[in-house]
Amino acid sequence: MLKELDVISLTHDIKEHGLKKGTQGAIVHCYDHQEAYEVEFVSESGETLALLTLEKTDIQLKIVKMKAILC
Repeated sequence: MLKELDVISLTHDIKEHGLKKGTQGAIVHCYDHQEAYEVEFVSESGETLALLTLEKTDIQLKIVKMKAILC
């Protein structure tokens, strides 16, 4: 189940926004019944590249591996 702040990747290119399959973004809003998601894509400098409403078939959950930091 996808939820807000999940990191996702695109399942296909979205040429009109210059986004390629595999591009990572973050879910910023889940619509009722999870029929659609508002997803933000940002550059490495933090600038928003696109904010799109996408269907579940457009995205897949990205597994993010976290490293433990020992103090």
